[in-house]
Amino acid sequence: MTTQETASRGSLSPAEMAFGVLLAIYLALVIGFAWNPTPLAQGLAAIGILAACVHAALFYGGRDALALFAICVVITFAMENMGSLTGFPFGHYHFEVGADLPHVGVIPVIVGPLWFGMGYFSWILAGTLLGAPARPDNKFELLAWPIVAAFVMTQWDVVMDPPLATISKAWIWHDGGVHFGVPLSNYGGWLLTSWLFYQGFALYLSGRRHVGAPSAAGGKVLRLIAIALYLGSGLTHLTPWLIGQSGEVTDAAGHLWRISDLRAATVVTMLFTMFFASVLAVLRLAADMTSR
Repeated sequence: MTTQETASRGSLSPAEMAFGVLLAIYLALVIGFAWNPTPLAQGLAAIGILAACVHAALFYGGRDALALFAICVVITFAMENMGSLTGFPFGHYHFEVGADLPHVGVIPVIVGPLWFGMGYFSWILAGTLLGAPARPDNKFELLAWPIVAAFVMTQWDVVMDPPLATISKAWIWHDGGVHFGVPLSNYGGWLLTSWLFYQGFALYLSGRRHVGAPSAAGGKVLRLIAIALYLGSGLTHLTPWLIGQSGEVTDAAGHLWRISDLRAATVVTMLFTMFFASVLAVLRLAADMTSR
């Protein structure tokens, strides 16, 4: 039975209900445990990457999903290696997490797929905000979609980087930085890197506009799933804030930060960036549904 037929009869099949339960369990685990880089969090990240690959295959088809993955990991590994070796464009840093994994250059192999996982969901969310179809259909979408997606993607790092770099020390900023131990150059680097692979996405997909897209109903369901997975990675920062961690942490430059201040600032930033963007995307989908 198709998604359209399911929507028309107003009920879910057992397989769809089972998927909904699994998605809810996964999101609950992400929100509860993904904030701390433990083996469980790393396993959840691996599931998220797999989910992005499957989602892309359902939304774009297997060939295009593979192409999007390749565009992303090639560009991000190139930029991450350049950044780690030269300090441009992110700043001077190195990874502590994944040190025992194989490396691409000086970067742990998991880093590129992580960029794709979150980057892909950010791409879908940005397209939803713009009311764009599955593939850029005109010059405006070809240029605007990558820019909006780059900001949606970088929002995630603005939320994530201070606690993971300064408290968890998953990676180390050698010179510290004004944003709770993170240099502002990092966010410029994220904007540039994500824009580069998103522009590559857009050019590739616009050249394949003839390829079929999901049905209207199926496309909306897939967009909602992408938004939920994007938002879950932001809501995870509620957990350590609610726990009420105390104490202080020092960055590599010797600056002292209060953990409670950092956790609270992270939640505020998340609410007015990732959460707000997700709400806007859901409202855009709802408006599109009511207008038809």
